[in-house]
Amino acid sequence: MSATGQDVWLGIDLGTQGVRAVAVASDGRLLGSGSSPLTSNRRGERHEQDPEQWWRAVCSAVGQTCAAGTDPRRIRAVAVDATSGTVTLTDRHGRCVTPGLMYDDGRATVEAEQVNALGEEQWARAGYRRMQRSWGLPKLRWLLDRYPRAVADGWRLAHQNDVINRRLVGHEVPTDTSNALKSGADAATVSWPEKVFAALAIPTGVLPGLVLPGTLIGEVCAGAAAECGLVPGIPVVAGMTDGCAAQLGSGATAVGSWNSVLGTTLVLKGVTEELLHDPNGVVYSHRSPSGHWLPGGASSTGAGLVAREFPGVGLDLLTEEAVPLLPTGLLRYPLVSPGERFPFVAPEAVAFRSREPAGRAEDFAALMQGVAYLERLCFDYVDLLGAPTDGAVVLTGGATRNPVWNQLRADVLRRPVSLPRHAQPALGMAVLAASACGEPGGLDRAAAAMVRPDRVLEPRASGRSAHDEGYARLLDLLVQRGWLPETVAAHARERTAS
Repeated sequence: MSATGQDVWLGIDLGTQGVRAVAVASDGRLLGSGSSPLTSNRRGERHEQDPEQWWRAVCSAVGQTCAAGTDPRRIRAVAVDATSGTVTLTDRHGRCVTPGLMYDDGRATVEAEQVNALGEEQWARAGYRRMQRSWGLPKLRWLLDRYPRAVADGWRLAHQNDVINRRLVGHEVPTDTSNALKSGADAATVSWPEKVFAALAIPTGVLPGLVLPGTLIGEVCAGAAAECGLVPGIPVVAGMTDGCAAQLGSGATAVGSWNSVLGTTLVLKGVTEELLHDPNGVVYSHRSPSGHWLPGGASSTGAGLVAREFPGVGLDLLTEEAVPLLPTGLLRYPLVSPGERFPFVAPEAVAFRSREPAGRAEDFAALMQGVAYLERLCFDYVDLLGAPTDGAVVLTGGATRNPVWNQLRADVLRRPVSLPRHAQPALGMAVLAASACGEPGGLDRAAAAMVRPDRVLEPRASGRSAHDEGYARLLDLLVQRGWLPETVAAHARERTAS
């Protein structure tokens, strides 16, 4: 069957710098795409956006997608992802009455302390230990303190994609447990922890209803269809955060599979049958549309150092110079910014080298190798917590444009890794829409059909012992500095010896 004769699924990704939409056929062929930029107001700890521009950008991106050759009459469903922890308040008519406080807005410091003091037991049951000041619930309390008439006037919490979903369907919508996780939602019970909210003096009337991602929440209304170039009646499916959407777009949806995203920083997300509890608060879990759980964490190491440390030098040249030096005895802990979050928590952590590099080539080789070693430690850590790590490993992110780095990561991990052809959050939302409204088979079947693999890299035996030795030395250096717990290092050594 030709792509034009297949069902089409529309995914919309609300990022920090722009909105992207893709139309994808049931067999994974990309039929059309569009994008539109977003602007922010940043000043100190403040990071805000105008929610009205979210809708304008969505209409532009979707309109471009349809104009690229996608027949909107063939679109079977649409789903929307958004940046995690971005919130605003809306009035009784669904109009945004405050700026959108973005995912990294850091002004709710006092409120975060209050939230953690009053909800400690609840957050532990939910699979994470503490909320951060940039999370949704501290920011909700911050907003209510600054708009004292909000409760009396019937204002309500809305996450970034809630705003778009309401505009799409033309009526009140529930929020999904993925975007609501950082606002305090209990994904296991699909409910708000009312006792905690009562202690925080947040009335339940401020909160939207809750549903699991993938739940049908309405249909595109006539007004939205006219603005976006769609047709009325297209089902709208509750989405997820952009990070979870990216995981779905990688195809890593089966239990035991993992998506390792290497961009500015390193992010690892996997799939488990049960909620993963981490006593150290390093890993936390979203609920999968399939009913499974999506544990993950974000490191402060990553590829963001490349442009900073090697300005004006082409990546191809750097890589060509580095290849003969791999594996290198120079060890690097390549932090993009001070402080570590995963695979251990160490606010005082700083980047270091085991010695001075012999030159640019060795320094870059050590950077690539150091990131790969931290990636391996992330896998060792989630294995220590009891997560299955024997499934497929999918690499995505900007650094996958470097084939040498991809192969190095496979070598260090000592396992095959795959790279999909079109991994992106918007594709993940198209997969989610298809799994909710398409043929039976659920999320895994939709992902298998729509996420097209590009290539698989097998680990090479050459250099294995050198990498094992270098990895063990890095573990020792991290323990000596007091950042990595010895229990974690001991488990990593055991896995190396197996």
